[in-house]
Amino acid sequence: MTDASNQGIKTVLHPVSDLAAAKQVYTALLGVPPQTDSSYYVGYEVAGQQIGLVPAGGPQSTPGPVAYWHVPDIEARLAAVTAAGGTVKEAAHDVGGGRLVATFTDPDGNLLGLLQDR
Repeated sequence: MTDASNQGIKTVLHPVSDLAAAKQVYTALLGVPPQTDSSYYVGYEVAGQQIGLVPAGGPQSTPGPVAYWHVPDIEARLAAVTAAGGTVKEAAHDVGGGRLVATFTDPDGNLLGLLQDR
């Protein structure tokens, strides 16, 4: 196993039906403007946490919020969780800037994410 000190849940994506309306609410809630503001993703950083809003029904959409574990080697971790009984839903892929993401489900169908920054 690798050192877990640099790993953990640091990113949570929330699917929203109205990105502009949700942006107003999350900006008020978090007390800071978004760092990233586009038509497909609105992202905030607060106290080392990444909070993202994605349009429901879009390519990144999920049925509910998804927590992403930051890991040093996404392929190795994805292999480990599938060997342990997880099921890959979205293979590791680059979402820009060298950031890789993947999703999988646990045996109960809960959707979980992995994220690796290069």
